Amino acid sequence: MQTTMKNLGAMTLAAALLAGTCLFSSPAKADVAAAGATFKAKCAMCHGADGKGKASMKTPDFTSADVQKKSDADLSGVITNGKGKMPAYKTMTPDQVKDMVAFIRSLKK
Repeated sequence: MQTTMKNLGAMTLAAALLAGTCLFSSPAKADVAAAGATFKAKCAMCHGADGKGKASMKTPDFTSADVQKKSDADLSGVITNGKGKMPAYKTMTPDQVKDMVAFIRSLKK
């Protein structure tokens, strides 16, 4: 009986570890579609509907290698805190910012 209880305990622990690993190793998928709608509403007026920027406003081309090579943290920082003439979007949740970074990544050439 003691061996059976020991095996059951070990199996329970293994199942809990496996469940925890699956839970934490699978990052939540970014909602690129929702970020696209936000981009159209808040960003496209300056950055262009295609994300290629507007020369008259000197906004960056999100499809360019220069923007695409920036880290997620750098892009998130600009979205959240603003930069130059770009306003800060402090009302966006961390998940919305992550989604917007994923949307910007989807514009890659």
